[in-house]
Amino acid sequence: MAIDFTKASFKDFENVPGADAWVRADLFNDYLKYLAHKGHLNYRLVSTTGCSPEMEIIVNKKENPRSYVSFVSNDYLGFTQHPKIKKAVIEGIQQYGSGAGASPAIGGQFSYHEKLEKKIAAFFKRDSAIIYTTGYTANSATLMSLLQKEDIAIVDMAVHASVYEGCLLTNQKVFLHNRMDILERFLKESQYKYRTKMVIVDGVYSQDGDMAPLDKILELCRHYGAYMCVDDAHGVGVIGETGRGAMEKYGTMQEVDLITGTFSKTFANVGGYVIADPNLINFLKYQSRQHLFSANSTPAAMGILRAIDLLDEEPHWKDKLWDNINYFKSGLTNLGLDIGTTESAIIPVKIGDAAITGEAGRLLLKAGIYTNPIIYPAVSKKNARIRMSVMATHTRDQLDKALNAFEYADQKLHISKNIGSNL
Repeated sequence: MAIDFTKASFKDFENVPGADAWVRADLFNDYLKYLAHKGHLNYRLVSTTGCSPEMEIIVNKKENPRSYVSFVSNDYLGFTQHPKIKKAVIEGIQQYGSGAGASPAIGGQFSYHEKLEKKIAAFFKRDSAIIYTTGYTANSATLMSLLQKEDIAIVDMAVHASVYEGCLLTNQKVFLHNRMDILERFLKESQYKYRTKMVIVDGVYSQDGDMAPLDKILELCRHYGAYMCVDDAHGVGVIGETGRGAMEKYGTMQEVDLITGTFSKTFANVGGYVIADPNLINFLKYQSRQHLFSANSTPAAMGILRAIDLLDEEPHWKDKLWDNINYFKSGLTNLGLDIGTTESAIIPVKIGDAAITGEAGRLLLKAGIYTNPIIYPAVSKKNARIRMSVMATHTRDQLDKALNAFEYADQKLHISKNIGSNL
């Protein structure tokens, strides 16, 4: 069985006809070797330093780590390195030890978990929350618990993979990104056909960095009797007057039925949360399997408590972030590059062709810029791009170095001319 590696993607190896799991693994490893030979395997690179705007990376295992300006971290405010948050993490470990030791139902629920649930709910001016050990399971486990074969999930095509996994047990309709006319048609068709109807969108979308029109979506949900779930993992700390995210911007924070998110981005830790009315949260605490049967988060989560406070105590980090976002976006557009419709700290440079995108990633890395080339299935086959996350702690010199690297890549690949040609 032959797979054309020049046109292949990771998805081609999920289920190869006639190949068992071990044969698929062998084929996939051959593909990885092909990408590595081309210099296009910019994934799982090992850093020897912490998450920051500049990181030491091992690109070639035969060579020593090199310093790169990094745009791969969703640590938007730079809080992973904030001394007050580090101090809170250390104090949490000193007080409670290194782990929770059990799932929350059978002895792994500590006072810091209770404080965290109350604080993240209060952050959104709500009453109840449940926490998970990852943001991924906050979506997947919650939706699996709430939506069954009698129900339906109506999702924007650009939602996170965790949402799609969470909807495996229920009916699904997927509407084109931010297309309100298609959403309304699906809602109308489903209005009297299903028991629970839930519209699931992101506040800020992880690949294009644009936002969902939450006010319009909420209006449609209420009109057709559907619930609304918003995952605003990439909006919190970045969007809104006080950093409460896209829901704050659109005035829907008190109206949304289900709020989901992660502690791994602005809150500089790991874990996820779901916010809803108290009865629903209590239901999830005993029915959501990944919560019920997974060990609870470690005492390092006490750093999250401090991060939540710092959003209000030190708003200058968000201001600095937006200074960097606006400067970097302006520089990229002045080079003639297509950054799409981003409204956040996520900035894509859209190229279209996967092979050219991989080569752009190689050239950027060669120039000292660490980015993520994003290809199918993370995006459509003709919508490959370089995806970057801007941080508040990026310096102007680091941003300029990245702009110079993109100018260099464009001179080699003419990506400013290729943009849109394959879309």
